This record gives sequence, structure tokens and C-alpha cells, in this order.
Amino acid sequence: MNIVIIEDEELAAQRLEGMIRSFDPGINILAKHESIEEAVNWFRSHPEPDLIFLDIHLEDGLSFQIFEQVPVKSPIIFTTAFDEYAIKAFKLKSIDYLLKPITQEDLNTAILKYKDWNTTSKSFIDVGALFELISNRSKSYKSRFSITVGQKIKTIDIGDIAYFYSEEGITFMVCRDKSEYPVDYSLEKLMDELSPKDFFRINRQFIVGMKSIANVHVYPKSRLKVELNPMTRMEVFASIDKVVNFKEWLNS
Repeated sequence: MNIVIIEDEELAAQRLEGMIRSFDPGINILAKHESIEEAVNWFRSHPEPDLIFLDIHLEDGLSFQIFEQVPVKSPIIFTTAFDEYAIKAFKLKSIDYLLKPITQEDLNTAILKYKDWNTTSKSFIDVGALFELISNRSKSYKSRFSITVGQKIKTIDIGDIAYFYSEEGITFMVCRDKSEYPVDYSLEKLMDELSPKDFFRINRQFIVGMKSIANVHVYPKSRLKVELNPMTRMEVFASIDKVVNFKEWLNS
């Protein structure tokens, strides 16, 4: 088996190589690369390896940029420090992932998984989808809002916001302490500014925060009524077309 390691930390690369050789001394480490540029140059002049160990963040950017510059179809085992929320997609779109710090047991399992994959389905690895995932995960979202109250400007941390709603063309922010303020954002614009991990647009009128959900009531025909804290003046139902994604968001 021929392997390429792409890792910008020299000690981490050496440790990974040692663990691979501990698993199987017969494995051939073709190359170790520290940067996007170095990896691209190598792939342009060498046959593709059987397997790639790929760190996400390299010294000159996200490693997915390698595949924008040179076609590589080799299966990938990702080495990453991303949290559990982000790496869920890695389970679906790659051979495997290794969450740093890597253990020998985890590495052994990943290579065995590759060997099983290599003799069965060989399903396509969607590197582009993973790149989009990580790019979105790396996006910076608002951590606070500035609200004009009379002659003063009040700053509200994102953690103090329960939900947003729109009424008669005006968007309102409702805080966990029951205070309420109009904001100069449409709900559409807010969805670009808020972390999708913490906020979900449940229907045309409401964006709800995860921590604001007190109860979810199941109604016939898969309808979901959402009880919020602070309480709302109107009943809040998840749009039918958002029910499945809303359930997935709750489980995330």
C-alpha cells in the first residue's frame, strides 16, 4: 500500500508515520507534504497513492485547495481538530476521519476501514462538498448586536437572544430576559449573520434559538408546534417543508 501524508506540523507528521509503520511495516510512505503548493507540485508529477492522510488546515490554507488545482481520486482519511458538529459529514463523505490527538487504535481502525472499502463499493468521495462544509464552518458569525434605545446604543450578546420574529414588515429581537427590540435586518439577512448551529428559521415569521425552545408538540400530519421561552403572543408551527430539517437540527 502506498500512502501520502499531508500535514504541516513536522512532529505530527513523524508521529503519524510511526503509527502507520507500527500498524504495518510494509506500508510505503511515498511522501510527506507540509503545504498546498508542495502537495500540488508532487501530485502533478507522480502517480496517485492508494491512500492519503490529509490535515485540514495547512500553513498556506485549507487543504481542499489542493484538489481545485490538480485532480486526485485517491481515498482520504482526514486528520482534524474540528469538533463533533463539523465532523459528522466526514463520516458520510470520506473513508474516515481521525480526531487529533490521534491514537494508535483509531489509526488501525481507519486503515482497516479503508481496506474494507477498497474491496467493496468504492463509493465516490465528495471532496467538494467537504470543502463547502469546512468553508461554512470557518465562517465568522455575529457574536453581538447593537441596538438603538432612545438616545443610547445598547449591545446585546448573541447568547442573550432567544429568537427573532417578523410582524408587519418589522423584525424584532426577543431576549431571554423578555426584553424586545426592533432590528434593522430582514429574517433573510439574519440567516446569513447567525450561526446555523444555534439558530433555525422555522417558518416565514420566526427564527428560533436552540436554547429558546421549551417544548415541541407533535400534531397530526407531522405538524410540529413549538413552545418558546419567553412565550409568544401567537402560536408557532414549523413549516411543513422544514419539519425534517428542523428535527435534524434539534438532534445536532
